[in-house]
Amino acid sequence: MKLVYIASPYAGNVKENTEAAKGYCRAALEEGVVPIAPHLLYPQFLEDSDPAERNLGLRAGLELLARCEELWVCGPEISPGMSREIQFAQGLGIPIRQVEPAAALQRGLSL
Repeated sequence: MKLVYIASPYAGNVKENTEAAKGYCRAALEEGVVPIAPHLLYPQFLEDSDPAERNLGLRAGLELLARCEELWVCGPEISPGMSREIQFAQGLGIPIRQVEPAAALQRGLSL
């Protein structure tokens, strides 16, 4: 199965953004790929409000992205962190796919 990096907003409305990211990951699995979403994992043990820990998480996420076959940019908003991920993927020649919320909702997922 293909590894796909899921990029979607985290900061701001963290609860809503986390639920949306879960929906994108579920939709990805249903499409037959393995979703990688560091913004669902790293905030479990790193403090996003601490700049040093946030940077550590972002750097670790980019290491994961380097090992993925595609980057899926999910939702209508591009956060600063997502912009960094997009630029990184472009630099490595990793294909980028835009995924809209409606696509996930059509699969019966609640975002």
